[in-house]
Parts: sequence; C-alpha cells; structure tokens
Amino acid sequence: MDFEDVRGGAPEEMEAGEPGELEVSAQGFDRSSLLRRVAIGGAALSVPTLLSVENALGATAAGGGGNYPAHPNWKFAFISHVTTNPFFVPTQYGASDACALVKCSYTWTGSTTADVGQMINAFNAAISAKAAGIAVCVVDKNAFEAPIKRALGKGIPVVAYNADGAVAGPKARLAYIGQDLYASGFAMGQRIASLVPKGDVAIFIATPGALNIQPRIDGALAAIKASGKPINAKAVATDADLSKELSIIDSYYLGHKNLAGMFAVDAGDTQGVGQTIQTHNLKGKVKGGGYDLLPGTLKLINQGFLDFTIDQQPYLQGFQPVIQLFLYRLSSGLVAPANTNTGLLFVTKANVKPYLTTKTRYEGSSKAQKYPVS
Repeated sequence: MDFEDVRGGAPEEMEAGEPGELEVSAQGFDRSSLLRRVAIGGAALSVPTLLSVENALGATAAGGGGNYPAHPNWKFAFISHVTTNPFFVPTQYGASDACALVKCSYTWTGSTTADVGQMINAFNAAISAKAAGIAVCVVDKNAFEAPIKRALGKGIPVVAYNADGAVAGPKARLAYIGQDLYASGFAMGQRIASLVPKGDVAIFIATPGALNIQPRIDGALAAIKASGKPINAKAVATDADLSKELSIIDSYYLGHKNLAGMFAVDAGDTQGVGQTIQTHNLKGKVKGGGYDLLPGTLKLINQGFLDFTIDQQPYLQGFQPVIQLFLYRLSSGLVAPANTNTGLLFVTKANVKPYLTTKTRYEGSSKAQKYPVS
C-alpha cells in the first residue's frame, strides 16, 4: 500500500541502548495532566512515572494477596512502543492495580518514538534482569520473534499486548491480550461507508506498518472497497510524536478541502481530526471518527465534531497481562496465558455521556481509586 507521507521531519530518537526503564506504582499522572504537559512541550521527553520503586527482583517471599499463598515478589516487564503516549495511562493503571492485587511489581519501558530497535534493547534488558515475565507490544512481524524465543528458553513467559505482530503465521508468544485489530478496522470501514455516501476520505495513521495500527487501516480500506460505494479512501501518514500530529492533519486538510471524511486509526490522530474539523467549522460537512478515549476526543464527540471513536479498553491491556503472567508463575506453567480480546465498542454522541461525567482510572481520566465511580 502506498502512503502519502506528510511528516514535518523525523521525530527525536532516544539513544540506542537506553530504553528509559521505569518502575512504576499506584499513584501518578492522570491523562488530562499528561495532555496539558504535551501541549506545552514538556511531556514528550519524560515518561510518566506511575509507581515508586518497589521490591527488587528476586526479593524474598511476599504475602500472597487475596487467597493466594506467599510467593516471590515477581517483577514483570512491560515493553511499549510509545511509552509517553496518553493512551497507555489507563494501561499502566491496570497493571498497577493487578500488581496490588497479587503483590507483585512491574517496569514500564520501551521507546517514545515507536523505534523497534529501542524496544528490542528494552526487551533484552528485561531478559538480562531475569524478569519474571514480559508483556510486549509486537509492532513488527519479524523483529520480536527471536528475543521472545530466547526469553522462553530461559523460562521467562512472554505475552503480547496491544499489538500481536503479523495477522497470520506462527507466533512464539504464549498469548495476545488486546483488540482484534483487523476486525476492528473492518468494522470502522463499514461505519465510514454508512456515514459517507461518496467522495474523498483521508484515513490518518501515525506509524504506517506498525502492527498495532496497520491491521486497522487494512481492514478499514477492505470494508470501504467491499461496500461498493464511490468512496476514494487514502491512507495518510502523520507521526508517532503526539505533539506533531495535529499540525500535519491540519496541513493535509488545507491542501485537500474537498474531503468528505477524515478518520484515524490511533488516539492522537483521532483527536487531531476532531480538532481540525472544529477549527475549520466543518461540522456537518466533513464526517470524522477514529479510536480511543482521549479526553479531547470524547468532548469533540459530544460537541458533534466527531461522529464516533472506538473503545478497546486499554485498562484491561495492562491488567490482564499481569494476572496471566502471575498465574503462570504461581502454577509453574499449569495455568497458561490465554488469548483475550479486549473488545470493540463504538462511542458516539448517544453513549458518550458516562465517559464524560465519570473520572476513573479505567479511562485514565483520574488516578483516584473510587467506588462507585458515578
């Protein structure tokens, strides 16, 4: 597939071999605070610290938590492709909450710019540190297979989360926790075809080829083609840097004012689409939608500038890997990790209100533990 690349320049890169590992805990930033920091240019260079340093790997037996027996304070490693992206704030809260339940800890590391080499360095560092288990976003179809097999050979269980590599073919990881990415993209394409009867449509993607979002755009384009409608859909590359996405989308619109629809397959681009529609007073003229639950995206849906966003439950993408890796360790491998689809829900103006009127860890809009949440 050919992508129209309208990037404004290469993103800044971390130094090779320095993935920026953090140990994280139950407190930390809410997503609104992180977005404010991104807006003033400060957050792109600092990973949100969500946990204080906990017990070192290999610590003596911890209390079991719940009805479980005493066990080592296992430390699990999460490897992310965009560690500072606000999408992953609820993911980290999910991991933190699961660790609190089973009395374990975790680290959060990887790359800030979707650099696969930095992710591999972080993965290898986790192996060297003898992590009790690894959860990794498999955003490349080949690069992670050898490191995963090396970890498994050393007795370290590995699960994929958020991204699961190639759509087809053998995979070394024990299980995948996340959305069915191609199916969700196909569903989005069907929604686009129902909203746009004909004309030009742009679908923005932050990192073409990255397997956390490429399957979505593949599915969307396939569904639009299958609809038989005279829709000319084009994939448009933006940037992994959240602070650059809006200006790229806005510039693209200014050069293509005949667009009937603007959509996106990632969180930052989705919010950028809505902001562009709002800035140029395109409500009712240009359809828009995309993915994830950034506070700005939810407000734009409520105000009518976006028609939908798709919820893939990022909280569960942190919670479930911890629980599954913990049970694997506790049972000596008898309870093996299982594939877990975290779902697909279209959020529209008709059902957006609960997302706006509650502030919770589950969507990353608050760090507070609260029950009931509304």
